[in-house]
Amino acid sequence: MQKRIVTIQDISCFGKCSLTVALPLISAMGVETAVIPTAVLSTHTGGFTGYTFRDLTADIPQISAHWQNLKLHFDGIYTGYLGSRQQVQMVADFFDAFSDAKTQVIVDPVMGDRGRLYAGFTPDFAGEMRTLCQKADVIVPNMTEACLLLDMPYLSTYTETDVKEILRRLTDIGCSTAILTGVQYGDGRHGAVAYHCESDQFCSAFRQHIPEQMHGTGDIFSSILSGALVQSAPLEKAVEVAVNFTADSIEATIDDLYTLPKEQAPWYGVAFESCIGNLVAYTKQFINL
Repeated sequence: MQKRIVTIQDISCFGKCSLTVALPLISAMGVETAVIPTAVLSTHTGGFTGYTFRDLTADIPQISAHWQNLKLHFDGIYTGYLGSRQQVQMVADFFDAFSDAKTQVIVDPVMGDRGRLYAGFTPDFAGEMRTLCQKADVIVPNMTEACLLLDMPYLSTYTETDVKEILRRLTDIGCSTAILTGVQYGDGRHGAVAYHCESDQFCSAFRQHIPEQMHGTGDIFSSILSGALVQSAPLEKAVEVAVNFTADSIEATIDDLYTLPKEQAPWYGVAFESCIGNLVAYTKQFINL
C-alpha cells in the first residue's frame, strides 16, 4: 500500500522552499503527500522585499477536524516553518489527533541559521519549539536551532565530540532521533550527523562543501529525509540520500548562480528539478517503486 505523509508549513509562491519543495520531492519518492499550508506568501522572505503574506492559522484546526471526520491516517507527519506560538500549539494538537505508534513524526524546528534568528522570531520562541520537539520521533535542527533548543551559546566552530554531545542532549528533550544538519569539521566536507538514542548509535553522511550560500537547501534535506523515513529506509540510508540529493541540487545550481546578479543569486533557490531523476534512483536503493 502506498505510504502517506502530511507536511505542515508555509507556501511561498515563488522562491523554492517550504511546501513548493516538499510536495514535489516527497511525491517523487513514491509517497502520497498531503499538505496543510500555514501561510501563503508571494515570495519567501530571504532577500525579497515587498512580498505579500496571508496568515492561515485559523484554517489549521478546521482542516484537522475535517480530516478526523474522514478518519484519515498518515504514515508520517513532517513540520517545517511555523510562524507563531499559536501555530505550534495547533500542530502539537494535530500530532495528538493523527499520530500513533506507526506514525513517523519529523520536526524541522525552523528558527534561524548562522547564529541568528529569522525575522519575526524572539529567543523565547525556542521554548515553544522545544515542547513540540518532545512529541517528535525525529528532529532536524541546524547548529543555530540546536543551540536555541538547548539554551546554550551558538557554536560557530565545533569538534566531532561537540556534535555528538549536542545530539545526545537533543534526544534528552524527548525525541528518539536527532539529526544535526550543516555540519562542517573544517576538512572540506559538509553534511549531517544523526544519533538514535535507543540504540546509542551515530551515523553521518558528507559531500564536498560548496561555499556559495543558497536558499532552501534545509527544506530539501528535511523533505528527502522525511520521505525516506516514511518509506522505511534505515536511518543511515535516509541521511545519506538526503545529503546526496541536497548536494546534487546545489551542484546543479552553480552555473545558474552566475547568470544572475550576485546579490540576487541565492534568493531563487536551487535547481532541484534537474536532479529528480537522481532522487528516484536513490529511492530505488531502499524501495521497489
